[in-house]
Amino acid sequence: MSLLVLGFESSCDETGVALVQADANGAVPRLLGDALHSQVAMHAEYGGVVPELASRDHIRRVLPLARQALAQAGKGLADVDLVAFTRGPGLAGALLVGAGVACALGAALGRPVLGVHHLEGHLLSPFLSADPPEFPFVALLVSGGHTQLMRVDGVGRYHILGETIDDAAGEAFDKSAKLLGLGYPGGPALARLADFGDATAYALPRPLLHSGDLNFSFAGLKTAVLTQARKIEGLPCEQPRADLAASTQAAIVEVLVKKSLKALDATGLSRLVVAGGVGANQQLRADLGRACARRGVRVHYPELHLCTDNGAMIALAAALRVQAGVSQPARDYAFDVRPRWPLDQVA
Repeated sequence: MSLLVLGFESSCDETGVALVQADANGAVPRLLGDALHSQVAMHAEYGGVVPELASRDHIRRVLPLARQALAQAGKGLADVDLVAFTRGPGLAGALLVGAGVACALGAALGRPVLGVHHLEGHLLSPFLSADPPEFPFVALLVSGGHTQLMRVDGVGRYHILGETIDDAAGEAFDKSAKLLGLGYPGGPALARLADFGDATAYALPRPLLHSGDLNFSFAGLKTAVLTQARKIEGLPCEQPRADLAASTQAAIVEVLVKKSLKALDATGLSRLVVAGGVGANQQLRADLGRACARRGVRVHYPELHLCTDNGAMIALAAALRVQAGVSQPARDYAFDVRPRWPLDQVA
């Protein structure tokens, strides 16, 4: 029996709706329709996400996006078998929008609903790529305030190997960008400026690089960037800023690459999945690709447009959980959200 899943994502500053088709033969589900709206332009004026504005914008966007995704797939609401939504983690108000719409729609259609972990969506998103992975694998999850390495043996079978103890990689990019006077979102802006800089110009720290474990820490790097940014503030030449951006990116990428290689060594696995927004960073992809090629390790990424938050990853995660028999969708339309929800607590 095939399963058509309508997924809603509204955990932060993107509203995403998508349709994924899971076939009875157990093949990897297919993306049929995908619609996304980013709130970047709205939040840029404030230098970061304003939760109340984010929630209100989700309310405005979610139904038009659902119509768009359905039209793109050539499907109607009556064709939907399961409605999925991001239950957490994320901004409470934003999560409530997607959860409320999904559960109301499920009740109206008489279809079951399923709440999905946002990070599980990122983790499984490479299964929608042209080169989907196979279990087991090591995953480097670098999304927003999360940086984690984990062993993944199957859907719902996740063992955390290491994680950040303070700032995550995405936060290090964004906060460093702010220190350099760059716009929002900071990570992509810093990466663009880094293209014009010398990555060896500043000797920035690589926190916990030789710690002997697989944990991360980027708070000290941020402090070092602050010190250097103050020294070059007001200089008429733009080159020092570009050099500092390049040096910052190099420090973050080196830590992510070397810790990922250590995780592969520790598990004995030869397959790596990189997921989350920072996974779109071209320097990370290039350095990790070269390092893994030398070791004969296969690396899998989501398609670039699926690195950001999106409805496709939520619909996919729901479909894979049902396929694997680890979730039983219910026609219980009372809902809650979990703004804080560790991935290793997913049943």
